[in-house]
Amino acid sequence: MTQGDIAATSQSASNGPPAENRYYIQAHVPSADEHSRVLKQGDTFAVLDRYGDVQPGRLGEEGIFHKGTRHLSCFLVGLNGHRPLFLSSAIREDNVLLAVDLTNPDIYCDHRLDIPRGVVHLSRIKFLWRGVCYERIALRNYGLYPCKLRLDIQFASDFVDIFEVRGTQRNRRGRQLQARIEQDGVILAYEGLDSKTRRTRLTFTPRPNVITSCTSHFEFLLEPRTRTVLDCTICCESGEPVSAMCDSYDHAAELAIHVQGQREGQARVIHSSSEPFNNWVDRATADLVMMTTEMSTGPYPYAGVPWFSTPFGRDGIITALSCLCFNPGLARGVLAFLANTQARATIPEQDAEPGKILHEMRDGEMAALGEVPFGRYYGSVDATPLFVMLAGAYFERTADLDFVQSIWPNIQAAMTWIHKYGDKDGDGFVEYARDSPRGLLHQGWKDSHDAIFHADGSLASGPIALCEVQAYVYAAYESAAGLAHALGAGELADAWLSKAGVLQKRFDQAFWCPELGTCALALDGDKRPCRVRASNAGHCLLSGILRPDHAVQVAESLVSDDFFSGWGIRTVAASEAGYNPMSYHNGSVWPHDNALIAFGMARYRFKEKVLKIMSALFDTSIFLDLHRLPELLCGFDRRHGEGPTLYPVACSPQSWSAAAVFMLLQASLGLEVSSRQGSVCFCHPLLLPALREIRIHNLALDKGSVDLLLQRHGDDVGINILDRRGNVEIRMVK
Repeated sequence: MTQGDIAATSQSASNGPPAENRYYIQAHVPSADEHSRVLKQGDTFAVLDRYGDVQPGRLGEEGIFHKGTRHLSCFLVGLNGHRPLFLSSAIREDNVLLAVDLTNPDIYCDHRLDIPRGVVHLSRIKFLWRGVCYERIALRNYGLYPCKLRLDIQFASDFVDIFEVRGTQRNRRGRQLQARIEQDGVILAYEGLDSKTRRTRLTFTPRPNVITSCTSHFEFLLEPRTRTVLDCTICCESGEPVSAMCDSYDHAAELAIHVQGQREGQARVIHSSSEPFNNWVDRATADLVMMTTEMSTGPYPYAGVPWFSTPFGRDGIITALSCLCFNPGLARGVLAFLANTQARATIPEQDAEPGKILHEMRDGEMAALGEVPFGRYYGSVDATPLFVMLAGAYFERTADLDFVQSIWPNIQAAMTWIHKYGDKDGDGFVEYARDSPRGLLHQGWKDSHDAIFHADGSLASGPIALCEVQAYVYAAYESAAGLAHALGAGELADAWLSKAGVLQKRFDQAFWCPELGTCALALDGDKRPCRVRASNAGHCLLSGILRPDHAVQVAESLVSDDFFSGWGIRTVAASEAGYNPMSYHNGSVWPHDNALIAFGMARYRFKEKVLKIMSALFDTSIFLDLHRLPELLCGFDRRHGEGPTLYPVACSPQSWSAAAVFMLLQASLGLEVSSRQGSVCFCHPLLLPALREIRIHNLALDKGSVDLLLQRHGDDVGINILDRRGNVEIRMVK
């Protein structure tokens, strides 16, 4: 993953993680029946148990979080002193609402059964909107007699930073302010060491019968067949005084549902003959809409909940690239934001250098104080060439030359970073070595402390040149050259194309390992190849840097039993010394990794292998809750009749995992959409056996749009134009 030195193995709290793995995420052991529910809107997200509660000490990540701080660390609803009985809970398909159904247990009074279980229905509906969590609790008496009910709500806010929730220890914290109790609620507050006051205001309608700094009690006499409603708002504020008024529950719900529905309707373009496949696509679409936050520069997909609900450069680029064919507006938002936050100076504590693209940006107290370097952090070696790659792909897809012109200085600065700062020793390869001792040790997408190693399992020392980074740089040279030609800078374009050719030859000489039939994972600081069979080599297919004969060997290796678990391609082959199927990067299965590899295979026309990968992830989606692909899975072999093995602290939802289905579909269809050429091209299209047909709605180019129907006939795919608006050419290449 791209977001910190993270390990999968558990360590004792007394020993703690080693210094080189200081951003390790602690894994908590949940109860066997625990199923978290996730909501996100803007800069606010909630991780709740299946009751809709926040239980302190149950799952460490539970709570309501706003701008990097947990604003609610406890919220428990009780009925007459008891926890209700669970009936069901579900997130709506559009991810807006959590709906929970509960009922009363047997309730006794003076040793006499007063209310038999199952008489009172307790409904809870929760959603987030503009920094506020709204909840409606409805009680209905289905009994024959009146029920005297007491609804109790226990609440608390610890105002801890997200890095504290992850397990980072702080030497000191700010101070909890005295709660302010009002007639209809409570304001909880914390003054941070950053001099910012963070507040959580809880407001109840109707007013509680009794309210304290941590509890509220409501008393109801509910007649037979009658219903009563309680509304609660939890308003999170960071720095500014809490607003005295929030939207009403009904108005906020109407706005949240409308906005989400509008955005999702625009993003929903794929429909198939397979209901399970539709479930996968629809969940991915809803998750991407939920994870995308509107910035001043446009839409940006936050990386993942709970640990990475913030902008990440690499993740945003890969998510946008995965969705580019069907949603180019997301790529424009990502490019605009990353251009706006591009480094302009050398700042060692941020691993920043002029032209470098952002790794991550955080809002919390610890980031503001510099206790973690991630307020604005640039420790990512690949985000910069990937930024240029995305810019080139965006222009091909949209022909939006005006926008490209607006970020052209940023593209040039990125290219300058590649050859001036990325290749400090002048050997022609881009390497990384952190400038900040508190920064990330490894700065590729596999950034856990043990991710880069030699064949004997010994860890590689830096500066390190990753194989896939050289492939991204090769693609960046080609992309930048294409953009330069479009902008009339022919000499610059020729120079970059020449550099691409030189890099391709140097790469083949330095990285190819004929005895392994694949590329070395990396070159270490002594230029020794890490002769390890890893999925990184699959990313080299994406750019075309590999010779065709070498590409064949890489592709064959990646779908062999050593790599392919049955649920996807492992990050490291099972025969390697460092392999561990339960590790974060050394044997696990990552959906985005698989999608990028499949896209590269399609480039070399290894289409049957693309279908093998796509089929595995499709099967994975069928087994998983909500059909949602998480950040990663364990890399154990697939066992008959069993689902995949989950990774304990994986983010779910995760943007680039959600986006994987769209890149896989594009790869299987060989779909290329070019507004520059005014064409939609299908290169040797194939469909999964489970798919009889696929409909693509409103595939828009700059001068028109089309609706298409693709139907499988044996091993062939036929294309029917359902509607064509404007001048769009449809081509098929066999």
